[in-house]
Amino acid sequence: MLNTFLKDEAGTRLRFMGMLLSTMLVLLSVVTLAQKGLNFGLDFTGGYLTEFTTSQSVELKELQSFIAKNHNGEFELTAQGNSHFQLREAPSASKTANNLDWQSAVTQNDDINAQVLSSAYIGSQVGDELFDQGCLAMFAAMVAVMIYLAVRFEWRLALGSVVALVHDLILVLGLFSLLQIEFNLTVLASLLAIIGYSLNDSIIVGDRVRELLSVQSNNVLSPATIINNAIKSTLTRTLITSGTTLATVASVWLLAGAPLQGFAIALFTGIVVGTFSSICIAATLPELLGLSAKNYEVKVDAHTQTLLDMP
Repeated sequence: MLNTFLKDEAGTRLRFMGMLLSTMLVLLSVVTLAQKGLNFGLDFTGGYLTEFTTSQSVELKELQSFIAKNHNGEFELTAQGNSHFQLREAPSASKTANNLDWQSAVTQNDDINAQVLSSAYIGSQVGDELFDQGCLAMFAAMVAVMIYLAVRFEWRLALGSVVALVHDLILVLGLFSLLQIEFNLTVLASLLAIIGYSLNDSIIVGDRVRELLSVQSNNVLSPATIINNAIKSTLTRTLITSGTTLATVASVWLLAGAPLQGFAIALFTGIVVGTFSSICIAATLPELLGLSAKNYEVKVDAHTQTLLDMP
């Protein structure tokens, strides 16, 4: 009995420490977003995009330094492979002779010997429309989630799941802001996938907590013990599901190339923090709000109780 009590106490302490850590990370993410913002890609900002290849492998830093000597404005150079590169320029960049000097330089240099594949201007109007539609879709998904949770769970468990969901989205956005990873349409799509994944984890734990509270009688076990038992009974399933999904996302991250890198980073982070929040927030916050077996007691009126008491 003492060993069980100590294990339950340690589990409860770990859950509360995790919730404190989550609170600190959320605050840090909000501060980072307020100070640095998101690094929006050309999908949203518009601008000039030039793709070119080199005849041999060139280090990204060396190529960036070489282009900077022949470019008058700001630009962003990314590697799509060992010899495939993309150069992005702001919408305000003018395609005058001076700003095209870098193309001549990389194509005429014998060590680089680049070949321009395409050079085009990408307008931001389509990106703005898609961004608005994506945000609207995310808002609609959040509203649908709240309605679903309100119907399925007692309000404390429902609130815990919603807070866990918001926590996951904020941490993913905070990471993108901190590292200034490009935020494009594929990353926006990954946020919708994170909403579904985070909700799934929280519902699994919440369902088990509700089941154990419903069968609890005479308050033999404390709410903390019941929640710990619910987490233990679902932990193996959660870890297996998260592990196999992370392996798939990691493969996309490592093998799919730069175009899907932001998408994979967002999903990978969302799965990790979603698994964490389903334990430390979705299951712990209801306990702080006073969740107990009494919330699931079946209430009967006086007439029904009289019939039940009759021999």
